[in-house]
Amino acid sequence: MTDSTTIASIITAPGESGVSIVRVSGPDALPIADQIFQCNGAKPSHRDKYTFVYGKIVEDTTTLDEGLCLIFRAPHSYTAEDVVELQCHGGGAIAKRVLRACFNAGARPAEPGEFTRRAFLNGRIDLVQAEAIMDLVRSHSDRSQTAALEQLEGKLSQQFTMLYDGLLMLAAQLEATLDFPEDELPETVFSEIRDRIDTIRPQLKTLLDTWNEGHVLRDGALVVLSGKPNAGKSTLLNALLGHERAIVSDIPGTTRDTIEVEFLLEGIPMKLVDTAGLRETEDYVERLGIQRTREMIEKSDLHLHVVDLSVPLDQGTHDLLDTLQSGKSILICNKADLPRMFHVEQWPENIPRVETALSLNQGLDELINTLKKLLSTQLDLSARPHAVISERHRVVLLDVQQEVEQVVCLLESSDAEEALVLAIPSLREALTHLGEVTGREYHEDLLDQVFSTFCIGK
Repeated sequence: MTDSTTIASIITAPGESGVSIVRVSGPDALPIADQIFQCNGAKPSHRDKYTFVYGKIVEDTTTLDEGLCLIFRAPHSYTAEDVVELQCHGGGAIAKRVLRACFNAGARPAEPGEFTRRAFLNGRIDLVQAEAIMDLVRSHSDRSQTAALEQLEGKLSQQFTMLYDGLLMLAAQLEATLDFPEDELPETVFSEIRDRIDTIRPQLKTLLDTWNEGHVLRDGALVVLSGKPNAGKSTLLNALLGHERAIVSDIPGTTRDTIEVEFLLEGIPMKLVDTAGLRETEDYVERLGIQRTREMIEKSDLHLHVVDLSVPLDQGTHDLLDTLQSGKSILICNKADLPRMFHVEQWPENIPRVETALSLNQGLDELINTLKKLLSTQLDLSARPHAVISERHRVVLLDVQQEVEQVVCLLESSDAEEALVLAIPSLREALTHLGEVTGREYHEDLLDQVFSTFCIGK
């Protein structure tokens, strides 16, 4: 530990509740509890680990509340330090007064993620497990919660460790060959090195292949609803949600900006985005909304494009169809209950299409099934949830993959001795990158990057 101070923070959500918890962690946690917690019998610092006691939380001679004091002794605590948790009645005013009493007794305010940062620095968890804690806090579905819990238990860390150990053994093997003159190298050395690389490369690919699922589980699949004004985008959004969220009007251009809402499909979190209608307009604000619509479509994971079957097919609609991407787009032919002005055969064959009458809730089930099928081409919805990499992991793994491929190219060159000399720095660089994933190697900037996304109570 680089910081031996004692920190404190409210670790429960703000607002009214049955209980609020103030956590104190550090070398003075128990002495601070002795100052502000009065109970019958022994003081908190004289009690065994994993015990709790009922009493009064006080400051000087003033009773702040009645509650519980939970005692955790190092290293058997969340931070691997001495930890005290004071449970008081829920409510912002009470918890804040208890926290202020902790500060007055010698603690300082915890920074965002500092409890978990200390758990990492004290060796209780690695960085991958630390990130899983916030994934658990932010999980929106059973699937994302299960994946985060598996990561917290160390399943993903084991895969990174296996990959690291393989690279380390490869580097050691390469360095050992430098002790031999070129004409005395064992005949099998290069074949053994290639065999080891052939083991490492699939491990890298397997981890990288989990990124898309990780992105969806953590951030939610970005599902953009687009179409011309009055095609039925807002009606579609309301139908999927089961309640009115967007304003539905016969007046074109009602939706001027994007509307984002969360939605669960088969345990997969989604961000449904209702967008401004796509059309030519002189209205400056509406044009800004249309530009944002095009930007959202470009970065979307899934794209639901709504067309109105009851109006003639114009050139603008044809142009929009040309921009739809196969593999992530669905054409929704809406207002099928009204007289048709064109036929669905005119639509591109490589884009799945669904006929709907959204104002009557017709075609919604077929649309959801089509959405599931399209999503299953990106994720294996039948597979059990499992730990998956994050964007930070993906960036590091791509760097590692690049270094490994560099080693492969060098070993395939004609000059064996020069190849070995040049390959070793690449492997060392790969090991440095990979060590940053789990925290085998870290620097303050890396820790700041990871823990800046945490809430103060974690």
